This record gives sequence, C-alpha cells and structure tokens, in this order.
Amino acid sequence: MPLRFVFALHNHQPVGNFGHVFEHAYNVSYRPFLELLEQYPEIPLSLHTSGPLMEWFVAHKPDYLDRLRRMVRRGQVEIVGGGFYEPILPMIPPCDRVGQISSYKSYLANLFEADVRGMWVPERVWEQNLVSDIADAGIEYTVLDDLHFRQAGVEDGKTFGYHLSEDNGRLLRIFAAAEPLRYLMPYRDPNETLGYLGDLASRHPDAVVVFADDGEKFGVWPEMYRHCYEYGWLRRFFDALRGNRHWIQLCTLAQALDETKPCGRIYLPDASYREMTEWALPLGRLNDYRGLTGELQHDHRWGRLQRFLRAGNWRNFKARYPETQEMYARMLQVSQRIQEATDVDGNILAQARQELYRAQCNCPWWHGTFGGIYLPHLRGAVYEHLIEAENLLLEARPRPANWLDGETADFNLDDTPEVCLQNAELAAYFHPECGGSLYELDVRAIRLNLLATLARRPEAYHDAIRHHHGQTWKQGGLDRMLQYDDYLRKSLIDHFLEPNVTVEQLATRQERELGDFVTGAYQHRLDRINGELRLTLWRDGRVGDHNLRVTKEIRLAGDSDGLEVRYILDNLPRQTPFHFAVEFNFAGLAAGADDRYFYHAGQTRAGQLQSWQDLSNADRIGLVDEWRGLDVSLTLSRRGALRAFPIQTVSQSESGFELVHQSTVVLPQWSIEADDHGRWEVSMNLRVDAAQALSRLLSAA
Repeated sequence: MPLRFVFALHNHQPVGNFGHVFEHAYNVSYRPFLELLEQYPEIPLSLHTSGPLMEWFVAHKPDYLDRLRRMVRRGQVEIVGGGFYEPILPMIPPCDRVGQISSYKSYLANLFEADVRGMWVPERVWEQNLVSDIADAGIEYTVLDDLHFRQAGVEDGKTFGYHLSEDNGRLLRIFAAAEPLRYLMPYRDPNETLGYLGDLASRHPDAVVVFADDGEKFGVWPEMYRHCYEYGWLRRFFDALRGNRHWIQLCTLAQALDETKPCGRIYLPDASYREMTEWALPLGRLNDYRGLTGELQHDHRWGRLQRFLRAGNWRNFKARYPETQEMYARMLQVSQRIQEATDVDGNILAQARQELYRAQCNCPWWHGTFGGIYLPHLRGAVYEHLIEAENLLLEARPRPANWLDGETADFNLDDTPEVCLQNAELAAYFHPECGGSLYELDVRAIRLNLLATLARRPEAYHDAIRHHHGQTWKQGGLDRMLQYDDYLRKSLIDHFLEPNVTVEQLATRQERELGDFVTGAYQHRLDRINGELRLTLWRDGRVGDHNLRVTKEIRLAGDSDGLEVRYILDNLPRQTPFHFAVEFNFAGLAAGADDRYFYHAGQTRAGQLQSWQDLSNADRIGLVDEWRGLDVSLTLSRRGALRAFPIQTVSQSESGFELVHQSTVVLPQWSIEADDHGRWEVSMNLRVDAAQALSRLLSAA
C-alpha cells in the first residue's frame, strides 16, 4: 500500500488589511502558486482561503477564481471551509461559531459549485467542545497539528491519518498534520522532504501524511518568492512528487477520509501550534519556558519529555493584553444584542451579523512573530465593524430626535461596573475603578473608536533589540525607543506632576507621579438632568502628604458631538501649588502624513500628529485627519500648558523590528492654587467633528 501524501494550504489576509498588501500577496504567492500547480494536473491540493481574502478575489481578481473553478471541476483542488472571517473559535460564542462556519460553507458551495466537507481551524487553537459546534455547522473533518495528538498521549506512529472525536454525541474526524514538514517545506531541498516521506513509508506503509500550513510561506514571507519561483524550489518539489508516484499516492483530505479508516478515537487537550502556546505565556514565564526547553533539549530523555511539556493557553492573550480583553468584551456585547434583536428586519439583522463576524477576525487579538495586536489598522477594523453592527441595529428601531441613553454594567468583564453614555453621534465608556478613565469613545458616523489605543509593554524579543541581535531593523535607534507604560493609555487620566516636568520626560516616562489618581478607584453617579446625561466621578486620594478630592463631571447632550468635562479639586491646602494634568489619548489618526496634523494658536498646520507640541499658555488644540474627514479639538476654560507627543511601540513583524504609532497624547497641565475655600476648577470641551466625513458619505450616496 503506497503512502498517501496530502498537500493542504491555508491562504489568509485579515479584515482591515491594506489593499496593497492583498495585491502584493496575490502577485508573489497566490497567483504564481496556482499558475504553477495548473501545470501539474496530477498533483491535488486541499485549499483553504479565508473569507476576507476570498471576498477580495471576488471583487478584484475574477480571473484567479475562474482558474480555481476549473481546477475544482477537474478534481485537482478541494475547497476547504472554515469560519467565514477566520475567528479564533474558542473566543467567540457558540452561536457565532456555527454561524461563521455554516455561512462560509454555503458561500463557498455557491461560489465553486462544490461540496465543502472540511474546515481549517484558525491558528489551530483547539478546545474539545468545538467538536459539536463544527459538526452542527455541517463539517465532517478538520486538520490540527500532530502536537495536539502527542499531548493527548497518541503514539507517534498513530498520528498519520485521522481520528474520530466526539462531543455531546456529535462526531468529527481530525487529521494530524506532520510538524516536521512545516520546517522542511519550503526551506530545505525537496529531496529532504522525499527522504522524510520515504522513512515513514518504510515504517508505516499505509500512513496518511499531511502537510498543512500557510500558503504565504510560498512567496510572501521574506525571500520566499525568490526561493520558491525564481530559484525554482516549488517546481522541483512538484517534479519530485510527480516522479515518485509509484510509492507516493497524492490525494486531498476528503479523498483520504473516504479511502482510509480512522486511526482510533481521540479527545484532544486545549492546544495550538507550538509557537502560539509559547507566545500566550506571560513574559516572565515565557523566558523560563524557553530556558527550560533549551536545557532539556540536550537531555537524552528529551524525545520522551517533550510531549508532556506544555506552554500556555490562547485565551491568556486576553490577560496579557488588556486591550484584547476590551475588544473581546465589546464583541460579546454586540453579539448578545444581535441575538436579542428578534424584532429587527431579517435583512438588517443579517447585515449586522456579517459585520460582527468581520470584527471577529483573529489577527489583531494576539501577538507572536507577526504584528497582530500591535497593528492599529487591524485593531481599528475590529471596532469599525462592531460599531457598524450597532449602527444597523440602532437605525432599525425608531428613536426620538436627540435621544440619549446611559447604562451602568460590567461591560469589560472585570467584575466591576462601567458606565456608557451614548447618543446618535457618540458612545463613551468610562471605567470608574481604573482612574475614572474614558476607555472607549466611538464616533458612529465614521465607525471609529478614538481610544483603540495600545500601551507600551516589554516583549521577549526586546532583549535582542537592546543587544542588536536578530532580525532586521526597519528603523534606526529602536533600542532607544524601548519605553514602557504602567497604565493603559486612555483618556481623562488624572496626574499630579513635579514642577518643571518637560514634554521629553513625559514622553519617555521619566516623570514622577505624585498622586494616586492615575489608576485609583473612583466612585460614580449617573443622572439625567435638564435633558442631558451627567456622570459624576470622585475620589479622595493623596498627593504627597496631602489628602484631597478630585471630582470630574462629564456631560453629554442628545444633540452633542462631544463631551463637556468639568474638574473640581477640593481640600487643597492654601499657598501650596500643585501641578495638575489630564491625559487624553487619540488613536486611529495616522501619523507621518501631511494631511494629518495639529492646529492651535492661530497655526492651521502646526506639525504632523507624531510631532511633539509644547505650548506654555494655551486654551485650545486640535487634531485633524483629512483622510478620515475628522477634526478632534480640546478647548480649556483656563489657559495652561498644552503638551502633545506620540505613543510608539517597538514590535516585531515578519520583515523585522519596527516602530509603530499607536496614539497621540494630548496633556493639558496647570499650576494651580486653591481659592479661599480650598477649591480649584476647570472645564474642558472635547469636540469630535465628523462633518466632513458625513458630507463625503452623502455625496457618495
């Protein structure tokens, strides 16, 4: 019996990625791979293409789809399904899992007139209860890494084929993809892959050996286009497969399923591919794990030990990155609202659900070799589609003019209450237990969360940057940019600073905080007064040796496109000056472009949004993004210093280490002295003007 070999590819581009990235990947990977494969009709392929990429093909590359349809009709290519927008399946509610998988199965069946029997599990993130949801969505099989099987105790020789798995009486067949092939293909000479397969054939002549990995490694990854096409690795590999068909039977996953029997029954542990489980660990434990595995690799028992050594669980990315937890909680909120919207027209509900599914695309929810959560445009896309889903639900229900809604609930799942103020223009979320901060500000018209920020934090690869080791640097001086935040970069963050602190010290975290208000817990009260919502937050805290109270009052009116904020400082000691500052962060406004700029003090263009601003006596500053059609301004009732500077992270991507603009800090600061009653006040108007964007939308309509 010849050995069966399955070549399975997963092609993916995330929701929100730039058009030129899609185009580049098409030109260096997707198109040349298919063109070459077409010349080898005897070589079958199981192909998964994620929904965002497939929709792009439909819109921009119909010729590619025509070529793919011909290969499907002649039986050379098997279309493999999955979650429509590539979600981490354990991250989303069961109803959305079934919805994503079944809707994509139907979409692909219509597009290719083919039966879609199998699916790709995004990032191979697995939990056993997925079995019933996948089966309920009409899927017969999937493929995971053989690491999953080894950690379940399966003997090495039993990982070549598929196992039956079950949950609540529902059955699923699961193939094991051979991990060694991920490191052989396409990096080593094709003969080494043939040698690996030959060794398996001698020991397991009836084996089903599966290669299942990212299609982008065949062209998109650094140097891979030259390696695979110009230097001919892929053609040599196809020639080798064609020349050895007397002992290698080439087949698709579906053919292997139909022609072989299961290797046994399996219940798999929570797992992903090896690197993902490492990245999910907290930084200290990640370093410990890598040190331990490095030591044990030299132990003669390593081959037996390795299968029992496990790293982290994907869900802990939500603990490692609080910004991921914020997106996750917001996604659950929107999903629940869609489930409860039984009174909404079915077509509108379907559109809202599709927007939710787009927001569940996995790439911005974690970080490893690729940018992931560090990429602002991908995080912004999550909120864009969540806000659009909410907009659809709001528009489907009649509401009075200038409507207002205020709600208190545990929105971010931290076991404490948060507060949401919203009208037709904005939705503002406040976190009383964390400095009384404003942690989300949605601009409905342009579907933008102005607070989709990211704090600077240490990563394991930062040591390589400090010591100038490892990957390519896409900018110089990155080692000097490694600064870290000990709080989330949100808004309405209250600081008491030393006198004479400079903007440079603020930007590089060299200032000293004198108060305990930045992350301290505030009490709160929500009222509706004179047709507006009024949220009052207050905290009795300390600044140095002094006890004082900070109260902030946020008002939102039904017809308002901004927030009115009033600060009251009480119990101030007489004749003791304090230096008080309020931090705002604005994300989603790109840096490094002439049409994204500051204005203030009569200067209509005072520098790009990554520039430092240091005004000593000002009462207004604005940020303009002409591309978005957005103007964000902050007006003060008392003149003071106005500082602004960028928050930039140093992260790794597939092409090297890079500096990424995350948000722009605007920090009004005052030297304050109490009045006769020990009190000091200031008011601020935060206005979000999207009129230009709305005008464009109306013109387009």
